[in-house]
Amino acid sequence: MALSRRAFGLGLLAAAAAGTGSYLTVKDRPEFRGYLGNRAHLFGFIGGEKQAFLADPDVVHALGGYGLELGARVAGSVEMVREPALLTQKPQFLWPSSSIMVDLARKSGVAIRNDQVVLNSPIVIYTWGPVVEGLKKSGLVTVAARGGYNQLDLKALLDAILAGKNWSDLGISELYGRARIVSTDPNRSNSGFMFAGLTLSLMSGDVATQELLARHGEEAKSIFRSMGLKSSSSGKLFDQYIAGGLGAEPMAVGYENQLVEWALADPARWQRVQAGAGAKPEILYPRPTVYSAHPLIVIDPTVDPLLEALTSPKLQELAWSKHGFRGPLGTVAAGSDTIAGVRPAEIEAVLPMPSADVMLALLSQLEV
Repeated sequence: MALSRRAFGLGLLAAAAAGTGSYLTVKDRPEFRGYLGNRAHLFGFIGGEKQAFLADPDVVHALGGYGLELGARVAGSVEMVREPALLTQKPQFLWPSSSIMVDLARKSGVAIRNDQVVLNSPIVIYTWGPVVEGLKKSGLVTVAARGGYNQLDLKALLDAILAGKNWSDLGISELYGRARIVSTDPNRSNSGFMFAGLTLSLMSGDVATQELLARHGEEAKSIFRSMGLKSSSSGKLFDQYIAGGLGAEPMAVGYENQLVEWALADPARWQRVQAGAGAKPEILYPRPTVYSAHPLIVIDPTVDPLLEALTSPKLQELAWSKHGFRGPLGTVAAGSDTIAGVRPAEIEAVLPMPSADVMLALLSQLEV
């Protein structure tokens, strides 16, 4: 049957209206902005622990929906907010691993447009099964009543290290020599920076102040001096811990999400490790610990959509379910799976970090 001109015209009008409606729907949905051909390439620095997250194809795809492509380079959190060699490259954003870095960036003259915590991960101690069993016998490790995770009396361990105790004194016959714990360089990497603040506060008996730093700074300095050579990157230290095993890295400071991410990346590998006869990787949660917040520092207005994207339910879910990062408040989604009991829903004891001025003074002591 022939189509009349009137019917044909009405059909075109309807198609145009439908097309316009679809366009407006997409236009009003920021997560579909990229499908309209609007693309922004953003350059900035990130902490190494977020490298796998941003390289995840699902994350890349989700950011692409927002019209975003990231040219992110890895740098230590302390370096990215203080080093002129990095800041003179005119990054549009910085994504360090501690809220204190926002204050340090301002002190370095960074013109911050906006900042917001996007992810969170508590500082933990990575170790191995025999170490956990030995520390349980000596009373330094207990099992949390809620959550069933292993808690470490970090102050008692640090006191033992300062006293020159051997591993055998702590109930660990598999290791020889003096007890030690290693972190990254606090003047370059955030996990070492956070551990330095936690160490000073534990030595001080309270959240450290300038007065307490004057009294207990040497103790914190001794802990870091006993570590020997320190890595510049949390990611590198974690890789050394996994590759080196019990003998090479008995206890290493890191972020909770690192082992979770490693387990999630290859579930079959994780099952093999758990079923194997050798020493198994373990997480100890210091009691108390500190939370490593990951604030996105917006320098250029073109980065505003990135902040919107990273705080969206989709990206937050990917950050937790595939990479082990908690949300901005340190919480996890209801009903979230655990990984062999290593990521509890709540951390019972968390200590605030010392102020930026105290941390800067501590860093200058640890440089010597």
